[in-house]
Amino acid sequence: MAGTTGIIGGGIVGIALARALSARGEHVTVLEKEARLAQHQTGHNSGVVHAGLYYKPGSLKATLCAAGRVSIREFCEEKGLPYREVGKLVVAVDESELGALAEIERRSAENGVPDLARIDDPSRLREIEPHVAGVAAVHSPRTAVVDYASITEAMAQDVRMAGGSVRLGHEVTGIRSKNGRVHVTTPGSESVFDRLVVCAGLQSDVVARFVGVDASPKILPFRGEYWELAPERTDLVQGMIYPVPDPRFPFLGVHFTRGVYDNVHVGPNAVPALAREGYRWLSISPKDTWESLRWPGAWPLAKQHWRMGVDEISGSLFKPLYFQKARRFIPELKSSDLARKSGAGVRAQAWGRAGELLDDFAVDQVGPVTLLRNAPSPAATSSIAIAEYIIEHYLVKAAA
Repeated sequence: MAGTTGIIGGGIVGIALARALSARGEHVTVLEKEARLAQHQTGHNSGVVHAGLYYKPGSLKATLCAAGRVSIREFCEEKGLPYREVGKLVVAVDESELGALAEIERRSAENGVPDLARIDDPSRLREIEPHVAGVAAVHSPRTAVVDYASITEAMAQDVRMAGGSVRLGHEVTGIRSKNGRVHVTTPGSESVFDRLVVCAGLQSDVVARFVGVDASPKILPFRGEYWELAPERTDLVQGMIYPVPDPRFPFLGVHFTRGVYDNVHVGPNAVPALAREGYRWLSISPKDTWESLRWPGAWPLAKQHWRMGVDEISGSLFKPLYFQKARRFIPELKSSDLARKSGAGVRAQAWGRAGELLDDFAVDQVGPVTLLRNAPSPAATSSIAIAEYIIEHYLVKAAA
């Protein structure tokens, strides 16, 4: 498989792939449009290393999450980076959620989540999380938190040490195949590779157009906003407190996470972003918004999930509504404990023409170009495993 490989995207998945290829003797060049790595999804998430509680058994999500969790832990140990197993408690607040909690327990067992425990005694819940309210829970003590931006930088250093190149400020503006090779243009350069892998996240469908593949799936950006607990109130949360997800909706709902540096954030919610990289309500791209509205799947999606949309937008605009969602799990919580908004992330949610939201990883292959079309959570957890999967199932086969 030796040759030259270009990778578009300097998030954790693109850099993990570059590192894996460099270790195999491949000459790798990463093209990243921003001035630093991990600028978008990688650097704006909650830092959770997922253990695999939610994912459909046998799916790529489930398989790659299990392998990726182990790989991320080993990488952090090798590099001396923080990896903290703070544990996750998925809490049924009342008996109406027990059926869905049982499904989470079943999936977790099939996915091999380590040391998972079902808890039906509220007093036992409070031994783990002293301030939580609920009737039952599943506890994943091995769920961890890390600093994904630092992990990405450490991986990039491995790429450079192996002779690879990481070019920042190189926005790709064109891709064409000629005589079996791939020509990639940026405003100031043209590079030629034997093969190209696109890991462009929020811009993945835009870059896919350069290759001429199907416009579906399209990226619908969702912003997730976080509040941070006041420093003097972080004792309300020991690890992670998560809701039982509503199977009708594609997002988890507001939850509590103690980060790797001991800050505790609350969230995220999920509101449609008005720009692909729209981290604030005032970040508006008429072009991005119009493209979303005119997509054939827009109205079927709105019809199916409009109630959730109204609820999430209301919580975003009015702190008391956001606070009430959080207070279900910690009755002692006060509105003033949500000290400040601590930023937001934008999720690259892929959706199809019929309005369906893609739930699993999706990859397309067009000659020497491989495109990662959908990489939802737990993509950061799974990044090293995703890299191995792409190499084995796409790059090795294409070279054979």
